[in-house]
Amino acid sequence: MVQLVESGPEIPAFYAGRTVFITGGSGFMGKVLVERLLTTCPDISRVYLLLREKRGLSPEKRLQQIKQCQIFDVLRVKCPRQLDKVDVIGGDVTSPSLGITPAARAKLRQVSVVFHSAATVKLQGELKQSVDQNLRSVMSLMDLCDTLPNLKVFMHISTAYCNAELPHIEEKVYPPPMDLDTLLRLVETQDIGIEETRRLTASKPNTYTFTKAMAEHAVARHGCARYAVAIFRPTIVICSLAHPFPGWIENLNGPSGVIAAASSGLLRVVRSAAHAQADMLPVDIAIDTMLAAAWDTATNRSPEVRVYNCSTSANPTRWGDFLSIINRCMPQYPASNAVLYPHLHIVENSFIYKSLETVLQTIPLHLTEYIMRILCINSRRNLIKANEKMIAMNVALEYFAVREWQFDTANVTRLRQRLSEEDKRIINLDSHTINWEDLVLNFVKGTRKYVLQEPEMNITRARERMRKLNMFITLAKILGALFLLRMTTRFVSLPNLMYSAIMYMKGSSKMIL
Repeated sequence: MVQLVESGPEIPAFYAGRTVFITGGSGFMGKVLVERLLTTCPDISRVYLLLREKRGLSPEKRLQQIKQCQIFDVLRVKCPRQLDKVDVIGGDVTSPSLGITPAARAKLRQVSVVFHSAATVKLQGELKQSVDQNLRSVMSLMDLCDTLPNLKVFMHISTAYCNAELPHIEEKVYPPPMDLDTLLRLVETQDIGIEETRRLTASKPNTYTFTKAMAEHAVARHGCARYAVAIFRPTIVICSLAHPFPGWIENLNGPSGVIAAASSGLLRVVRSAAHAQADMLPVDIAIDTMLAAAWDTATNRSPEVRVYNCSTSANPTRWGDFLSIINRCMPQYPASNAVLYPHLHIVENSFIYKSLETVLQTIPLHLTEYIMRILCINSRRNLIKANEKMIAMNVALEYFAVREWQFDTANVTRLRQRLSEEDKRIINLDSHTINWEDLVLNFVKGTRKYVLQEPEMNITRARERMRKLNMFITLAKILGALFLLRMTTRFVSLPNLMYSAIMYMKGSSKMIL
């Protein structure tokens, strides 16, 4: 009898002995990418991060800061020497030839996998800056890739919303919103203002999606003659499901910004369609899919650029359900310096939204700021400016919160089916593993712990503050109701009002009989 022996997981075997080059490694997704590479692929040879000097810190100093990040806590305990495999390449994605020296280029000759994650995520950023960071960077990087003799695959990280004007997004590169060379000449020779930017990017929701769409076109135009090329499109990336631990989040982009502002009692109303699908993607599922997609592209080459749409549409949640869970969780894990009792109202109609925003958010925050100034109470934040930022955040996000899209995910589905059972035990590509109630609870807890930097020890004091704020809100509602009742009965006495109500009830009863 012949006994079948499994050959072992294929994805860690693919990365074993290989050198990987990552741009954007200091960002949220970039750090998770580094952590998952070191954890799931223990025999990886080296990981290079492209880092620039920032705020007076050299690339080498920044690398040391990155290695001290909380995301590597588990790795430091289990296998600390893995972090020694991470090295730095000094450079800048906005500089000609990425600002990489000849000596650094010599190091990169051993690279066989490139992940391009660097980008500006400002939705309404200045056009030239967005073009430099989101478009020129990928063009410069692919020129560099052409000189790397051992390169097997180039993975460009895009966004599922770079063609958001379409309700149905296929796994293909769409025609660009304008001619690539014309755009590059414009930003190089002209000072493009706000109005001109709006005109040029009118076909897209914002400059971010516009430049991301142009970058995809640049990737496709460059082609994949000598090495495999893929484009990875995640939907809205949120906290981790499980790795390195549940709820890991590091930025204030999108839903995490909403949770942080709402937990502090500042954000009161969001404009969203409660029934619309909230296509949020845990960052560890996104990164695991990206690692597998690079392996798939390299080992199953295609003459065309392969596109992977990564979505949770197979196991969706709705914006209304998402915000409902947030409202249940925030009082249990509140910010210690919350101004008001945290509660979010969801409204789709723009007029009602603006009205509620004024009554429930703008007026209370302005009044609170003025009262604090009168009483000479010092505060770390200006509530009027905070309100302006939240209004701007809502304006930027509402486009994606009142619409929903259908994403084709055939390539990701095929990829998931290609994985061996051993690979599936190491990496997770399956959105059915998401329990949304647990995920959102961990999202709220993670935002409190990692973004707001709230220590666990002050949770009891913060909850007591919530209890007092809730009592204050209840008292305010009672006083408001009494005030309205008093205004109603100012010209009609309460006894007469009650008598009229009783007679109306009797009349209605007779009509029914």
